Amino acid sequence: MTQKASKLVIVTEKVLMKKVAKIIDAAGATGYTVVDAGGRGSRNVRSSGQPTVSDTYSNVKFEVLTPNRDMAVKISDEVATQFFDDYSGIAYLCDVFEVLHAHKF
Repeated sequence: MTQKASKLVIVTEKVLMKKVAKIIDAAGATGYTVVDAGGRGSRNVRSSGQPTVSDTYSNVKFEVLTPNRDMAVKISDEVATQFFDDYSGIAYLCDVFEVLHAHKF
């Protein structure tokens, strides 16, 4: 069984992880995946999540599958409004043409 969906990707600072997760949960998403992230952007080079004395300045990447684009946009707008003026971050959407094993989605 397959189903169409939208994938929201949010890359932001690790210190926001619990707050972003709370927004995702409150919007009604059934789950998300979080991985360490690093790279370079408008706010300079960020840690790749490798062990250091402190990982306070490292990034995380959330991937959220939502049943529709509206839910993904709602989550993205809330995260951007609350955090992206003061913290580094980016969010983008991708259309997912088929979610496999959609009975768990």
